[in-house]
Amino acid sequence: MPRNGAVAMKRMAVDLLVVGAGPTGCVFAERAATVLNWRVLVVEKRDHVGGNCHDPLHPSGVRIHRYGPHYFRTNSKRVVAYLSRFTEWIPARYEVKALVDGALLPFPINLDTMQGFFGRAFSPRSARAFLRRQQLPLPVVKTSEQYLLKTVGRELYEAFYAQYTAKQWGRHPSQLSASVCARVPIRFSRETRYSEHIFQQMPRDGYTALFQRMLSHPKIEVWLDCEYAAIRHWVRPRHATVYSGPLDAFFGLAKGKLPWRSLRFEFKTIDAEFVQPCVQINYPDERAYTRSVEIKHVTGQRHPRTVIAYEFPSEAGEPFYPIPSAETAALVAAYRALARQTWEKERVIFAGRLATYQYLDIDQVVLRSLRMFDRQIRPLGRNDSD
Repeated sequence: MPRNGAVAMKRMAVDLLVVGAGPTGCVFAERAATVLNWRVLVVEKRDHVGGNCHDPLHPSGVRIHRYGPHYFRTNSKRVVAYLSRFTEWIPARYEVKALVDGALLPFPINLDTMQGFFGRAFSPRSARAFLRRQQLPLPVVKTSEQYLLKTVGRELYEAFYAQYTAKQWGRHPSQLSASVCARVPIRFSRETRYSEHIFQQMPRDGYTALFQRMLSHPKIEVWLDCEYAAIRHWVRPRHATVYSGPLDAFFGLAKGKLPWRSLRFEFKTIDAEFVQPCVQINYPDERAYTRSVEIKHVTGQRHPRTVIAYEFPSEAGEPFYPIPSAETAALVAAYRALARQTWEKERVIFAGRLATYQYLDIDQVVLRSLRMFDRQIRPLGRNDSD
């Protein structure tokens, strides 16, 4: 794919300009080219496509998830059918354990977790009764701390969530919206999979190959190592722009800077086929990293060596996660209002995790992008004479 496309400083006429070659941008670009026969330009500031799903080969020869693990799972038949045009799938079992008091216990919390932590056997019925006695009867639940104290009680909250959440988000759970921790279920079964979605498989050749295929349409041109700011004023799309970068950055931080959480990764190569008992281990303790990931457990790769990725959350660096909190709600609302006005005046669509300031999984991003294309982009092509 071309790099540094912006060096050809001339005005370029395209039907659709897509900013960002992650899952969002790839869906919009592919749909516009395939369905509407539009000429599409995709600009990507990094040197690869796939966004944070990028999964290159490590120097050791082991395939890694460069920006953290992406466990594909969904209940959407539409998402599976759409992505299956560009990839075959392999079975994958996403299991996570938390290291608590020296023991590796299943996470999300299930009956085996409770048995290992409290040192007694539980049935679904007895576990529910036990937790009812542990739960704090809080009349109002607005924060993650309140949600967990009311759901699992103080002991499980402090052992599995408090420190992990504070490390991950850089804020105490009492400063985070309840939605942050409400994403993780409590199970009254012995299910050990991280997710209970119907479809849990991984792209056979990896995510990067999947997204490269999506962008292989002859009507799509991709410029890598290209900042949107460098081409913003001389690439004039005939119909619309799809923007998937940080919401506040598009407007030059006009309303102020939104809080984002970033990550730093350390990769350790080990001369063993596998080291961990499962793909991910959480560390809800004082150490600086939140989790270690051995992605080979789910990529299907056979290799005599393995790579463990350690994640260190930070305030500085590229934005990875929006931080939902009461303090930022007004600022987010102000930027979203600007985004709506920009669509109405300039036909710019804000889509994806960063551009909507929402914590979204891959399948959610794909489904939303498909729906937004149908609702906002497809109608623009009805009377197109191209």
